[in-house]
Amino acid sequence: MNLYLRLLWALLRSSRLDSIEPGDWIERQLRVLPNELDINGHMNNGRYLTIVDLMLVEYFVRSGFAKVMLQAGWRPMSGGAFITYRKGLKPWQRYRIRFTLAGADQAWNYMHFEFLREDGVLCAAGYMKGAAVSRDGLVPNQSSYAKLGRVFEPGDLPASVTHWLAAEAGVVQACNTPA
Repeated sequence: MNLYLRLLWALLRSSRLDSIEPGDWIERQLRVLPNELDINGHMNNGRYLTIVDLMLVEYFVRSGFAKVMLQAGWRPMSGGAFITYRKGLKPWQRYRIRFTLAGADQAWNYMHFEFLREDGVLCAAGYMKGAAVSRDGLVPNQSSYAKLGRVFEPGDLPASVTHWLAAEAGVVQACNTPA
């Protein structure tokens, strides 16, 4: 139930905040709640990605992309995530999550995120890739950006994203290779 409340809060909060441009950073300050803990007494690794999903909702709403997707009948789809953990977050500890669009290719948008303690120490960081999906499949970024009134100009992806994509391709290949 808590996740639905946080989703509702993210939708209400983001609809009242200023609009953003693709590439702008957004930031939220949160606190680790008791229901987010694992058996080691710190924030559960899966909860980090749940918080990232909430930030993605905020980014979509504030950038205008959520409205465009709803009008076009598209749905958001996550295509994967890469996260690395550095320091644990303890119960009731405050932290910040920073979130931005790091790059895009023909269909996917790569979002960078960072979880930071109040003292600025990095706790976790990574990337999530997402796209808009229609009944016909992935919506090309050229089309989705055009609906936002923008021209899509693919640029170089960060090196960390290209390495992640190469590793991802290796994982898929290994799954398709007979033992």
